[in-house]
Amino acid sequence: MKKVSPSLLACDFLHLSDEIKKVQLAGADWLHLDVMDGVFVPNISFGLPLVSAAKKVATCPLDVHLMIVKPEKYIQAFVKAGADIVTIHVESTNQVSQVVSEIKALGAKAGLSLRPSTPIQAIEPYLDQIDLVLVMTVEPGFGGQSFRQDQVEKIDWLYNQKTQRQLDLLIEVDGGINDQTVLMCKNADIFVAGTYIFKSDNPKLAMDKLRLI
Repeated sequence: MKKVSPSLLACDFLHLSDEIKKVQLAGADWLHLDVMDGVFVPNISFGLPLVSAAKKVATCPLDVHLMIVKPEKYIQAFVKAGADIVTIHVESTNQVSQVVSEIKALGAKAGLSLRPSTPIQAIEPYLDQIDLVLVMTVEPGFGGQSFRQDQVEKIDWLYNQKTQRQLDLLIEVDGGINDQTVLMCKNADIFVAGTYIFKSDNPKLAMDKLRLI
């Protein structure tokens, strides 16, 4: 069964607790939290305090995507704050293997992501070390962008690697995901969606449509 990880970037932060409860009641599998530092990406979102606040309400895993430089400086703090899955960018550090090892040693699942302009082969050396790959189908940094169809080939490449090498690997996709664009991402396991879910009149139906491809 496909999983859905609603992106809190699209929620009403004034009512964070209610927003989390709403999507959990509607069947969210994970909760996706985009952490941006204004350096790695040209935007600032939120940090450790919001992760800690979400953890107090969350009954499903916190899926934390770090769009920050030198993530190795903050891994322990984010896991302590409540991150169950920590995904870093392959472009953000020259210590990828060490960071992945630290995430796993702290008891969290480790993921790698990459910008749309980065070849998927940049992640190939780490596929047998990580738990998931997050494919960005928009340029990281802002919500509400249009889906980039040219990134689907990365999902398909990962699926082939996973199958051929019998990897215990989850493929996650984020960026412009809705009930139409998801049809192009059939080889993904987890769908991150923000606006499509949080602005929906029926979040449960919205998530069900993503799972049933």
